Amino acid sequence: MPSVTVEIPERLATLMKGLPIEKMAYEAIVLDLYRRATISSGKAAELLGLSHIDFIKSSGKLGIPFIQMSPEELASEVATAKSI
Repeated sequence: MPSVTVEIPERLATLMKGLPIEKMAYEAIVLDLYRRATISSGKAAELLGLSHIDFIKSSGKLGIPFIQMSPEELASEVATAKSI
């Protein structure tokens, strides 16, 4: 597996002492890829070893919405649902 070296300011490194840094970084990267819609929620769940439902709950607790649509898209979906 490829590796990357990241320099972290000493004051941040001090706060992170004793924490599982590699795991935290991996999770943060996967969540950011999902938040940016680079990967799907299913792929993110798979990468994190979670069920799809557990990923949705977990990301929601972190403030990352499961449904990502613009106000216009939402209005269109609501109009479509009302017409059925």
